[in-house]
Formats: sequence, C-alpha cells, structure tokens
Amino acid sequence: MSDDRFIERDRMRFTRNTLSANLVLLAILFDVFYFINIYKSDVGHNVGNFYYQMRIGVSIITNLVFLLAAFLSSEGIKNYKVSYAYLLLGLGALQIVRIFILPLQALNSEVVIGGVTYHVMETAQFVRVTIYLILSALGCLSAAVIGIRKSRELNEHLASIGQAA
Repeated sequence: MSDDRFIERDRMRFTRNTLSANLVLLAILFDVFYFINIYKSDVGHNVGNFYYQMRIGVSIITNLVFLLAAFLSSEGIKNYKVSYAYLLLGLGALQIVRIFILPLQALNSEVVIGGVTYHVMETAQFVRVTIYLILSALGCLSAAVIGIRKSRELNEHLASIGQAA
C-alpha cells in the first residue's frame, strides 16, 4: 500500500463520513418535498374524502418514522457504524415501496363532485412525488453503500495497525 493511501485511510480515524451523512440529509429533504406535495391543503379542487381515511394516517406515521430513522442513521453513518448503513438500505427500499401505495392509489382513483369526475391525483403530481421518493431512496441507498465501503475500509485499516474497531 502506498504511503498516500495509508495516510488517507488513517485520516478516517479522525474524520467523519460526511458524504454519507449529507446524502441522508438530502434524502430527508426530498421526503419533505414529497410530504408537502401530498399533504398540502391547496389541491386545486376538492377530492372528496380520499385523503381523510385510515391510509393517510398510516402514511403520515410512516413518513414520521422514516424521517426519524433517517436522521438517526445520518448521525450513525457519520461515525462509520455499519449497522446504520443496513438501516439505510431498508429505508431506501421503503421509499421505493411507498410509490406503489398512496401515490399510485391516488392516481388510479376518481371522485365525483357535483356531477364532475376528478382524478384524486393528476399525472403531473404523480410524476413529481414519484421523483421525490426515488431521489430520497437513492440518497439512502447511496449513503448506505458508501457507508458500508468506508466502514469496512476503516475496520481493515484498524486491524492492520493493531487497533480494535
């Protein structure tokens, strides 16, 4: 191993994994954009009671759990704790699955108000919230992959210099 590579790996003992932590914060930001877009009160027209059912309550709780777990993971991954990287893999998968629940149901649902049929969610809004969820998932998944790689690299380095992880 070259001296430059050794120094780079040794620096990891004293610096934080800010790239992964920042990617998670970016994932949180995109989730907030999703949250605002779905739950905003000015939808352009009344969509009946579609959003006033159990599914929206579950969606809100899921969103809050995601936000809390993602923030916790951003702090853990910053310190090269690989267990948080695995949590981020799960959170990234959750964001992908969420596309097929509330947004897809809203896209495929119609309500009749005053004899006029409305889509609960227009295609443009569906595309927008899908992009937000995909970007959020990519942030989590990228942070996890980078976190796993850097954690292993640091542990290997610590083992090579005789320190326990």
